[in-house]
Amino acid sequence: MTAIAPNAPPPAPRWTAHPAPWLALVAVGYFAAQVLFVVPRLGHALGWDEAVYVSQVDPRHPAAYFSAPRSRGTSLLLAPVVAVTGSVAAMRVVLALFSSIGLWAAYRVWGPLTGRRAAALAALLFAGLWVTLANGPQAMPNLWVAFSAVGAAGWFLRAPAERRARWWLAGCLAAAMLFRFSDGVWLALPLLTAAALVRRRRRTLPWIIGGVASGAAEWTAEAYARFGGIGGRLQQSSANEGGIGLHLNFGNAWRSLDGPQLCRPCHAHLGHSELGLWWLALPLLVAVSLVVEVRRGRGEAAAVPIACAAATAFPYLLLITYSAPRFLLPAYALLSLPVAVLACQAVRSARTPALVGGLIAAAVALQLVGQGLVLQHTTAQTARVAALYETVGKDLRGLGVHPPCLVAGTFALAPAYDAGCGSPQTLGRHADALLIRRSTRRPRYTRGWTPHRLPGTTWSAFLPRS
Repeated sequence: MTAIAPNAPPPAPRWTAHPAPWLALVAVGYFAAQVLFVVPRLGHALGWDEAVYVSQVDPRHPAAYFSAPRSRGTSLLLAPVVAVTGSVAAMRVVLALFSSIGLWAAYRVWGPLTGRRAAALAALLFAGLWVTLANGPQAMPNLWVAFSAVGAAGWFLRAPAERRARWWLAGCLAAAMLFRFSDGVWLALPLLTAAALVRRRRRTLPWIIGGVASGAAEWTAEAYARFGGIGGRLQQSSANEGGIGLHLNFGNAWRSLDGPQLCRPCHAHLGHSELGLWWLALPLLVAVSLVVEVRRGRGEAAAVPIACAAATAFPYLLLITYSAPRFLLPAYALLSLPVAVLACQAVRSARTPALVGGLIAAAVALQLVGQGLVLQHTTAQTARVAALYETVGKDLRGLGVHPPCLVAGTFALAPAYDAGCGSPQTLGRHADALLIRRSTRRPRYTRGWTPHRLPGTTWSAFLPRS
């Protein structure tokens, strides 16, 4: 036994090394980037789709027409915020916080499957996309479907070993269905297929079906209440989305990579083709990752997110004739996982890990800078359109259109919300105002109405004579 001198200092405490909280740091950085670079640029005006979702739960405005393809998840998410304040800026900050938490929660599921560093890198790759940053503080459903998809795929893989994973799997699928019904269906298809074909996955079948059914309950009830049933709602949804049939939409997706937020009809041109190299390289990197993981005996962990990504991207690349960068957010979120795993594996297996790691870090940094440049352009464009809607709404109030009121017209929805008015689905023979482009032929029933040119716009407002 070693004797300790009476006046000797106590032994130094042993410090246990804890892994760096990389994923939490990515989530904090995602929140900071939104608050610093996105929220101030978007301003306090709502975009077209945002006005639809927010108006459903806003006690200060009448609800805008809610079309068949939409789902109520975004409105439900915003309901507590809108009930407290009508400030759009406050709503955007809260959404930035919610989306940062969602990013952390979704990719945290993958820590035991890929390793913490790979999960954090995947979150960084996804969060660094301009469309992910732009959609964080916006009232739109696609980002939340992406988080639900990442969580669902991860919990599905963890389900055989963890009983709680089945509950979380069902919850993630229900959330995806609630935010966007059609995306939730496509997400569930590969999981149902894998559960049916792989014996050790079959116990997840009831949970997958239960999650889909619970998430679809509200959509189904509304289908019978408003659209004559499920078939009627699907038929109207298809009509709104451009019909049923095969449409090769890759070109539109490529051209709209750097905006606009909605390309319909899509006449956009990719401003900086070099910034789209990541999009062209993504399938190759995913394929290489799948091969590497199969050789390592971890093919299932790579195949599931890839299959889910392909399923969620399928309708937007092959079934419609227009595009929006946000449509592919679930696919980007899922494919970031095999790409991150491939990068981490490359560093671990390299003879000079520091060199390979440095090259990967440089490539990621260049990607983030390029996406930041696109973000500045697209958020400014979005803000201009939203500000135009707000200006038109103010002009309508200046013309004497005050609540309760109804503003009709193809482009009337968002300006009507800013004016505090409702907006019907049709042109609205009995509306208080009709908004149309000056190049559009006015309806016959407005021949006795008073025309008003709205300054700074290409629109005219027609008001019935009192």
